[in-house]
Amino acid sequence: MSDAFLKDAFVYLVAAGVLVPLFHRARIGAVVGFIAVGALIGPHGLGRLADAVPLVHFITISSPERAAPFGELGVVFLLFLLGLEFSAGRLWELRREVFGVGCLQVLLCGVPLAIGAGIAGQPPGLALVIGFALALSSTALVSQLLIDQHRALAPIGQLVIAVLLFQDLMVVPILLAAELVSGGASDVLTLAAAALAKAAGAVVLILVAGRFVLAPLVAAAASTRSRDLIMAITLVVVVGSAAVTHAAGLSSALGAFLAGMLLSETAYRHQIEVDLEPFKGLLVGVFFVTVGMSVDFAAVLPSLHWVIAGTAGILLLKTAFSFAAARALRVAPPTAAEAAVLLAQTGEFALVVFGLLSAGGTLDAADAGVLVAMVGLSLAATPLLARLGGRLGRSLDARLHDGLAVPMESGAGDHVVIGGFGRVGRAVADALDEEGVAYLAVDSDPRRVAAARAAGLPVFFGDACRAEILARLGAARARAFVVTLDAPSAAERMVGAVRQHWGGTVIIARAKDAEHARRLAALGVAGVIPEASEASLQLAARLLTALGLPDEAVALRTERTRARIEAAMGGPTAAPET
Repeated sequence: MSDAFLKDAFVYLVAAGVLVPLFHRARIGAVVGFIAVGALIGPHGLGRLADAVPLVHFITISSPERAAPFGELGVVFLLFLLGLEFSAGRLWELRREVFGVGCLQVLLCGVPLAIGAGIAGQPPGLALVIGFALALSSTALVSQLLIDQHRALAPIGQLVIAVLLFQDLMVVPILLAAELVSGGASDVLTLAAAALAKAAGAVVLILVAGRFVLAPLVAAAASTRSRDLIMAITLVVVVGSAAVTHAAGLSSALGAFLAGMLLSETAYRHQIEVDLEPFKGLLVGVFFVTVGMSVDFAAVLPSLHWVIAGTAGILLLKTAFSFAAARALRVAPPTAAEAAVLLAQTGEFALVVFGLLSAGGTLDAADAGVLVAMVGLSLAATPLLARLGGRLGRSLDARLHDGLAVPMESGAGDHVVIGGFGRVGRAVADALDEEGVAYLAVDSDPRRVAAARAAGLPVFFGDACRAEILARLGAARARAFVVTLDAPSAAERMVGAVRQHWGGTVIIARAKDAEHARRLAALGVAGVIPEASEASLQLAARLLTALGLPDEAVALRTERTRARIEAAMGGPTAAPET
């Protein structure tokens, strides 16, 4: 590992750990912070002073090319995690949005942008490629915003992701057109047929392998209870799927999304999400830093007014035509308006296309610099546009409902989270089912989880002691938590996680003995059920009944004995009725 690589990694980590949080505190947003940091520490920012001031070399990244693969890997992880939120059935339900709204959005935006490029002086073929490259939006940025806002599964999130998926499918024809414009293809029909066949084959390969190989492989890894093995197999799946679609000429992000979608129907999705989350955040940050590094300010400065005007024109045009595409397919006006604003920016794929055209000499270097600057500026403006789009959607929604602020979406909630699904957890779930109370359960035994899911029960694989897993189960909206874990230490860790993050929620916990019950009560558990004590009370009650005592007398004696046990533990406990 070279000294230059270590220095660049150190500079990035310092920037990510110090400068980006400052942007976040200033309410500018982490994405804008990463882009701005990239522009500052890149070769076109402070890097220009490295020759005159040698010390600057130590606070700038000298080789953005080395960081680019890590940034692309971050986007791959991001789309994989997004795929975990979907399923094949849900994607099929969105076919109208994918192939209807998505196709119409690309056409309605691509044609006017191509005309604009032609008016700006580009040849017709090149203008067409530029227009459709600019018509695509940023999968990485928009997906990140939806995930951060917990809206990926909301109507707005499903519509936007459906359009982004169709845009990813457009990568092949746009790259093919770029090659034709550059004069690199002689037989157009043969090349197009080969590209489409490769793309279709890659998608089919991922779907078939996922159905017959992927799920059993992950289940086998989970049976070992080794998180390291599950993580290793997951990484192989993510990178392998991305590599397959990339080799076929499609977006690597599409392959990662498909892999995530195939794993979404397994019981291990929440555990995988939590384990990959830290990698995703750091690597996506690298991607946005490389976007900032791509802007050459010195070259763009003389044309800055054109950059600003062009960016504003692109944003307005894409917003208008994206809204028209959504409304043409009868999407509700509030959702269509917010989606249009979210999709207004240009995407990272445009940077790839402009780089290829410039390297081949088809696109003038100065024009390429202006276009890259427009892409960077539109990306930086997206977090602000997202807030404006949300306000616009809420305003339209209120107007459509006679001024009443009716929510556009609502998350699932009002359920009970059960930690552990053994004998006790299953009994609690059965009682909740009989009363019509919704619940979600989590257990770390893969065989137990597989058996429960085969019976159609909402049980997931994961560590109930981790706040991230509980959050994925909707902990913020849960009515109560029930702790039925066998290990006393695990039960206490779960209670601690709930108390730290969702302190006001009711917790009912099973205790192994009186000492364990005291520790749980000290942690603030509202109801502690001492397993041994309750078993003894039930045994004594059955004995007294068998000896002929009236039921009222048995109940009274049982309650008095329970009260003495509670007093000995130092506080009241919840107990079942006798």
